[in-house]
Amino acid sequence: MKAFLILEDGTVFTGTSIGAARDMISEIVFNTSMTGYLEVLTDPSYAGQAVVMTYPLIGNYGVTPDMESKRAWPDGYIVRELSRMPSNFRCEGGLEDFLKEQDIPGIAGIDTRALTKRLREKGTMNGMITTNENYDLHQILPRLKGYAIGDVVSQASCQERYVLEGDGPRVALMDFGAKNNIARSLNQRGCQVTVYPAHTPADEIIAADPDGIMLSNGPGDPQMNVSIIEELKKLYRTEIPIFAICLGHQLMALANGGKTYKLKYGHRGGNHPVKDLSDSRVYISSQNHGYAVDASSMDPAVAKEAFVNVNDGTNEGLRYIGKKIFTVQFHPEACPGPKDSGYLFDRFIDMMKGV
Repeated sequence: MKAFLILEDGTVFTGTSIGAARDMISEIVFNTSMTGYLEVLTDPSYAGQAVVMTYPLIGNYGVTPDMESKRAWPDGYIVRELSRMPSNFRCEGGLEDFLKEQDIPGIAGIDTRALTKRLREKGTMNGMITTNENYDLHQILPRLKGYAIGDVVSQASCQERYVLEGDGPRVALMDFGAKNNIARSLNQRGCQVTVYPAHTPADEIIAADPDGIMLSNGPGDPQMNVSIIEELKKLYRTEIPIFAICLGHQLMALANGGKTYKLKYGHRGGNHPVKDLSDSRVYISSQNHGYAVDASSMDPAVAKEAFVNVNDGTNEGLRYIGKKIFTVQFHPEACPGPKDSGYLFDRFIDMMKGV
């Protein structure tokens, strides 16, 4: 079945329908990872977006147990070629069947290189995937320009508190759309991890007297999370050690007077070099974000820049002055280096232990 990807600038790509055969409107973003497509599909940070995979062949090892959440989150999926014959000893099924089961519309057979170049040149755009060959651009384009992602943190967060048992430090994990491996990385180091819904009041977390607080990744514009930012101000005023990743990093900055801004096309992939300013060592990081913290907007008496992106100089982390708080924009729980930045979890545990 034919399918069409229509961008808000009027560009149309023609390909083949994969996954669910229904119309979809979303923000179109691209990911440069060569592997890990299942982790991308199950990353809650993609809620409200449709993902273009720049690597030309996707699905070659099928669907494996590498799920970052219980379901897939992107609104749509866009690939150059979808493998029809997956081969891997861990394979549990094909990717197209998975897309259908998850009700995700997709399109294959388009020139993803040309699409990615357009998104880099013009910036992230909204788009539609449709199988309707009689589409009307005059009706579709206003709908595309009017699309907004909305409050996706509430959708991506868990709805009830749950616990991963451990005999080490007790960590309160604020779930703004957390990837499973964040809690797992702490739990594997012995931590008892209590996962809280995104809108949990700060007083409830403080009353539980955790040894540390973890602020997770998540989707959407950080500035929309006004009530969460107010609660983070209360957590900041405590002496509880805090470690934040991605959206959590942005929210903590906003809670302390910083500003965030939307990147032209974001950082999404497993090959982003970041420099640790404490020793000038560079790490290969996994990233998925469309917004960044303006480091110059932070009061230097409150926080100092700790990491920078080697490619474009954008902020990748902050160290808070006089507080046991540090935050990073990238994903130390992911394995692109493969585990270069996992030491940050160890740093957080040492901080909780007072080392």
